[in-house]
Amino acid sequence: MSELFSELLSYLPQDEGLLPKWLLLVSIIAVANSVQTYATLQFTKRVYSARPDQVNGLSSRTFGTWTFLASVLRLYAAYNITNPVVYDLAIWSYAIAGWHFLSEWLIFGTASMGAGLIGPIIVSSLSTTWMITQRGLY
Repeated sequence: MSELFSELLSYLPQDEGLLPKWLLLVSIIAVANSVQTYATLQFTKRVYSARPDQVNGLSSRTFGTWTFLASVLRLYAAYNITNPVVYDLAIWSYAIAGWHFLSEWLIFGTASMGAGLIGPIIVSSLSTTWMITQRGLY
């Protein structure tokens, strides 16, 4: 059992600290979220709950594709956290996501604060802040 556990741990990012593991976790969750955007509109409508009538198959799949692209950037950052270009791209992916969600809530009015929006806002703001404050350590 210990050998299996050691082998599984070997697949995790090997750099110090929790940030690379966080990037991996968020990336995996984002892949799952991307898949569901192709399967159903239910969860995308929870994010854009102020105007769920504007969510359709095309907008949901576009959102899923965008989320998958961000996931790939974050996955690369998890395993290449010492590469400043990859690190900066990951920061930008979170900052852009945060801007998107906040603007849909505060400017465009398609999102409302609730279960579908709070998670993305917390993850994007926490991750952006964490990465900016830790930049010099990696």
